[in-house]
Amino acid sequence: MPTKVHLRELTAGERTAVEKLARSRTEKARLVERAQIVLAHADGTRPSHVARQLRISRPKVSLRLKRFNAHGLSGLHDDARSGRPATYLSDQIREVITAALTKPQELELPFASWTLDRLEAYLNEQKGIPIKPSRIDEILSAEGLRWRQQETWFGERLDPEFAEQRGASKRSTPQRPSEV
Repeated sequence: MPTKVHLRELTAGERTAVEKLARSRTEKARLVERAQIVLAHADGTRPSHVARQLRISRPKVSLRLKRFNAHGLSGLHDDARSGRPATYLSDQIREVITAALTKPQELELPFASWTLDRLEAYLNEQKGIPIKPSRIDEILSAEGLRWRQQETWFGERLDPEFAEQRGASKRSTPQRPSEV
């Protein structure tokens, strides 16, 4: 038999905030769902009926009501998650940003622009920073730097004899026969 869960009396401010969250279309879905749980139970709906209405488990309803009782509106939000702390020192992050902002030719590298894979290889081999491309992207984004996904054909070519080696261009579509 499920344990009885009681919701403490909501203050006028809490009720207004919970109602607003429960109707929101811009907040995170899990936050809206948690507000709907509290609001439904505050309006007198039993936890098992709330679970059925929202298509969630009864223990989830109980957990959310207990958290709201203990923490109020902040109990609707996610707890901080445990996890491994950041493993890169500020010096290493500075190295990543400096390398990304430096032209590869200035470092005597055989390419014209960086890709995440090239930057990863350079940082691993030359700087001794074991870092993955996804983490490089996070660091650069956090600094407000936009990453260019692919190299462009514009600008200076690495091979000055490219046009001669390539040869003449061919038409990709045949011409239509002329009408007589």
